[in-house]
Amino acid sequence: MINNIRLGVNIDHVATLRNARGGNDPQITRAAIIAENAGADLITVHVREDRRHVNENDLKSILSVIKIPLNLEIAANPDMIEIANRYKPHSVCFVPENRKEITTEGGLDVSKNFNKLEKLVKDELDNDINVTLFIDPDKDQIIATKDLGVKVVELHTGAYAEGFGMQLNLETELNKIKEAVQIANDFNINCHAGHGLNFENVSLIASIPKIKELNIGHFLISDAIFNGLENSIFKMKKIIKESTI
Repeated sequence: MINNIRLGVNIDHVATLRNARGGNDPQITRAAIIAENAGADLITVHVREDRRHVNENDLKSILSVIKIPLNLEIAANPDMIEIANRYKPHSVCFVPENRKEITTEGGLDVSKNFNKLEKLVKDELDNDINVTLFIDPDKDQIIATKDLGVKVVELHTGAYAEGFGMQLNLETELNKIKEAVQIANDFNINCHAGHGLNFENVSLIASIPKIKELNIGHFLISDAIFNGLENSIFKMKKIIKESTI
């Protein structure tokens, strides 16, 4: 049975490489086109508050050249909401953001930020933009998501990825994700997943029934340096499709 989980390719770090030198190379729009032609089901980008990689011009350019959906990751604040409402991507994924972090360090605390998120979520839904919350695989966060009326979560797989190769930690973290998917399904919430996934560890996540989408970025861009972005995406898609549900 072919596994039909969607693959979102995050191309942020193409912009990271470009920004290291300045100028236009490598061109992020070219990366988006290659990813689409290689079978990516959507393109994901994270416009951070400090614009350390992707910026608004990139967002506009990518939207002008791709035919597949664009998923925009942003911090939950009014300035980022304004950008989303201006460019109207297919979906917005609210993520936590710390200026000093190298990469996203964990899921959004929906419970703690419920009142703030309630207004921001309504704003996006009123603008016909699909909303996803990037959360840890935790029951309380899923319940808070349900109470907000959000129908999609992306489960943070970072702890699972870090535990890969350590059997005890691996089983614990994998079970957390499986349980979170089941709880979300009971509330009619769709599940995506991502963070730290690579060729070796993606199969166990892709094999979890009812996960609809995986978002993978840093690993694919890293592998592409040696093997080409098209080949890296082809290989990831093949592994995902062959993962037993």
